[in-house]
Amino acid sequence: MMKDKDIINTGKVIFRFSLLLGSICLFGYMFTRNDDFENAGFILLVLGSAVNLIVVFGLLVYGFCNTARMEACVYTAITLLTLIPIAILYAVIGFCIL
Repeated sequence: MMKDKDIINTGKVIFRFSLLLGSICLFGYMFTRNDDFENAGFILLVLGSAVNLIVVFGLLVYGFCNTARMEACVYTAITLLTLIPIAILYAVIGFCIL
């Protein structure tokens, strides 16, 4: 069974990893104009969004099943959901520089 600290730390790792990959794709394309960064960014936008939403759903299910951990699960889910506006912003920037 996971502790609250473990749940929050796992969410932070997923958040940072997703943000890092998105930033690498965006800024890599901006500075090099290499199409590989563009393609990777679009794939990351689709797959990363799906993976993060699955993790959020899993956290909420775990929180409902284990009510003692609900607060940590909701906090972590909200942290991961903040990636949505960042992804939208990155997508808009990416489409504008194409």
